[in-house]
Amino acid sequence: MTKSLNIKFENGVRFLVQHLPSSDESNRKPVLFHDIRVGVYLYNHDYSEDVVLAGLLHDAIEWSSATRDMVKDEFGENVLKLILANTKDDTIEDKHEKIAELIQRCVKNGQDALIVKTADILDSFKWYASQDSIEQLKYCMRNANAIFKYKENDFVDPIFDELATWKQKFEHLSE
Repeated sequence: MTKSLNIKFENGVRFLVQHLPSSDESNRKPVLFHDIRVGVYLYNHDYSEDVVLAGLLHDAIEWSSATRDMVKDEFGENVLKLILANTKDDTIEDKHEKIAELIQRCVKNGQDALIVKTADILDSFKWYASQDSIEQLKYCMRNANAIFKYKENDFVDPIFDELATWKQKFEHLSE
């Protein structure tokens, strides 16, 4: 990867540190570290600069004090678009409908948006498996099932194969 991306990634981490609230034991998972892991996963798998930055910042609008304009000014319109595609609509109360709407929005915004969401869910699978959190693993399964239900056939990427492996491992938790 380029030196430019490394500098932008570091700026993204600084941005998150400035705007995310601190995690504590009451959080489901430490959000900053989760966001960094998602960004690093995408970086290590040679995704585009915008996908890497959107992965790093995927929780910025949903969980931090950052605004859309701040993200757009700092990281550009396309990164903002990918983040917004990955931001939950909390006006939807039903957990299944909320996930379906989110995944459908990612699909509508293209394969890059769905790759960011898939990296997010992969990291969540890994974290919640390490914590033996059955309820959160069920949440991951709802997301994985929706990804495979709504994913376009021409969305072909190794990340979806990795997600299929995790989905298979926890198939017994499907609702």
